Amino acid sequence: MSPNPFVGVFLHWLGGLASGSFVVPYRFVRRWSWETYWLAGGFFSWIIMPWLMASLNTRDLLAVLGETPSSTLFYCVVFGMLWGIGNLTFGLSVRYLGVGLGMAMVLGWCAVVGTLAEPWYLGEFTAKLVTPMHGKIILVGVAACLAGVFITGLAGRTTELEMPPDQKRGLVSEFNFRKGVLVAAVSGVFSACFAFGLASGNPIKALTLQHGTDVIWQGLPVLVVVLAGGFITNAFWCILLNVRNGTGFQYFSREIREASPPASLSEGFGEGAPVTQQATDGRSDPTPVPLAWNYVFSAMAGILWYLQFFFYSMGETQMGAYKFSSWTLHMASIIIFASVWGLILKEWRGASPRALRLLALGVGTLLLSTVIVGYGNYLSTMP
Repeated sequence: MSPNPFVGVFLHWLGGLASGSFVVPYRFVRRWSWETYWLAGGFFSWIIMPWLMASLNTRDLLAVLGETPSSTLFYCVVFGMLWGIGNLTFGLSVRYLGVGLGMAMVLGWCAVVGTLAEPWYLGEFTAKLVTPMHGKIILVGVAACLAGVFITGLAGRTTELEMPPDQKRGLVSEFNFRKGVLVAAVSGVFSACFAFGLASGNPIKALTLQHGTDVIWQGLPVLVVVLAGGFITNAFWCILLNVRNGTGFQYFSREIREASPPASLSEGFGEGAPVTQQATDGRSDPTPVPLAWNYVFSAMAGILWYLQFFFYSMGETQMGAYKFSSWTLHMASIIIFASVWGLILKEWRGASPRALRLLALGVGTLLLSTVIVGYGNYLSTMP
């Protein structure tokens, strides 16, 4: 079956929908610190789901991984670990720049590096993106993605600037543009290492195809290895916080004697900032914890998170020789659906008409970028 870039774009949209939605179940987790629910959900994201889906949809998974050169496994794991660093440092950019501007800068760096570094590294940048017309069109799509990221970030920044001073201090109390730009660049570059990890797994894809796996599922064994690297980094940080903050008991306890205010998702995702627990009187009655439901909602979040790359690996198979452009589609789709969820959950309540117009323009530009990239890939498949 020949590649179909427009099917690929649709699959990347599904991945973006999953990525933009995975934070929603975490909103229903109660009385757990960030490090606890992040690791609980992450175990489904980075361990259970990759092995389950690869086992169900590919042939001879263990044999394929056993035949994979050790150097390939090494690079996949290392790039996964580096991606984990980018994932954990994202919150520092939010701390110094605010949500809108911080996310825009991180994802902008991530989109550029993750999309363009591979052809540059392989010496194919000119041959694939500069000389042919369809390559130029894909570059226009990447530029449109960056413009959309910048505009949505500007919408968020506009909202922050229009907030009352007391509310603004609660969100960007440590605003520092110089530090923020530096941290955002580091986070974006490290986050883009996920794309390098997937590219490093090409020998695994070749092996699983030799064992009879369908083309569309060839990326699933690679996710097993790359996400194992991501698990190492995230688990190390979460367990360190569990020990430092004394929150390890939360995995097993149905009651606590400390009241934990709800965590800000923007805090937790980046830096692993724990929920600050306020000690109550030791003589007070213990507070019940919905332990089973916390695991259910964390599992739902983890499964949704994994599905972004499940669909990503499928969509990549439909992009032909320009599969590296999948990263642009992925970044654009995440912001589109995250913005939609923000509207549904009324996170933009009180935003000015100007900010909402900027948001609409940014999302529209991102949608346009996915169409342009898809069209450029379509032209590349024409004889």
